[in-house]
Amino acid sequence: MKKVIEIKDLFKTYVDADIIVKAVNGVSLSFEEGEFAAIVGPSGSGKTTLLNMIGGLDKYTEGSIIIDGIDISQLSSKQMIDFRLNNIGFVFQAYNLIPVLTAKENAEFIMQLQHKSKKERQERIMELFEAVGISEKANVRPGKLSGGQQQRVAVARALASKPKFILADEPTANLDSKSTADLLDIMRKLNEEENITFIFSTHDQRVIDRAKRVITLEDGKIISDEVK
Repeated sequence: MKKVIEIKDLFKTYVDADIIVKAVNGVSLSFEEGEFAAIVGPSGSGKTTLLNMIGGLDKYTEGSIIIDGIDISQLSSKQMIDFRLNNIGFVFQAYNLIPVLTAKENAEFIMQLQHKSKKERQERIMELFEAVGISEKANVRPGKLSGGQQQRVAVARALASKPKFILADEPTANLDSKSTADLLDIMRKLNEEENITFIFSTHDQRVIDRAKRVITLEDGKIISDEVK
């Protein structure tokens, strides 16, 4: 399998009142195309920080992250925005939907940034809404949707740009058991059928049980890396 993400000797250091905190402490690992992996660990272990650095949302202090042969530290802010727009989809614990837009308008927003035509946007979003099981909610605003439905919209939005990678930070934290199971089924199906690489940051055992690979962090270091 092709390695698509390579992380080498990665550090993220904070200085707080003269105390040096290594949120990520010398992490080296790689991900292959089509992985369905979970980064796990207790609060403060560095998992969200690591995920944010992979996605270019946070800068690292030392080391390197190479995605599809590109060293992302060498990209300008604008280049990083464009790279994320065309390669990475994000799903967060907070759904981050825009309240005044409908579900469909929220999901197609990234495609508008990509300057896709209205026809292409509508076809792609309805295809995704069908896949995530919320076709009938396309014209409903977020305030009228359940938490599970909002997270499905967020997943459709993340997939709209046809990214190679989905980075999901605690995506099931606010969901009940059925919504979580349904969402994970959808993600696993997309992973298998479209070969999208999924990387989760989570402490949810339900996600960990479904992951094909579990990377455990503690105090910013990898303490285990298991493939199921």
